[in-house]
Amino acid sequence: MKTFLALYMGKPGAPQQAPPDQATIAKGMGAWHKWMTDHANSVADTGGPLGKTKRAASDGISDIRNAVAGYVIVKAESHDAAAKLFESHPHFSIFPGDSVEIMEIMPVPGM
Repeated sequence: MKTFLALYMGKPGAPQQAPPDQATIAKGMGAWHKWMTDHANSVADTGGPLGKTKRAASDGISDIRNAVAGYVIVKAESHDAAAKLFESHPHFSIFPGDSVEIMEIMPVPGM
């Protein structure tokens, strides 16, 4: 089994949206919990929502914005199999998220 980081992405460049209404939140969280239960054998780390971003670089530290809204870590036989876990995911089928980006977590060379 390989390990994959899945990033829940917001809509890039979109203005800050008003939070969804309570009915949408309840429907979305119910669907998200069902997705987590249905895929429990594949979920290595439940992850969670992410807050504001700081950027650390050679020129200092600054506040920035990006489209990453949350994450989860999953296990799957292949990259394609990991991506298929997220077909019709509530992040973009109910909530106003844009997509889920899935990438393999590679071993650190020499470790």
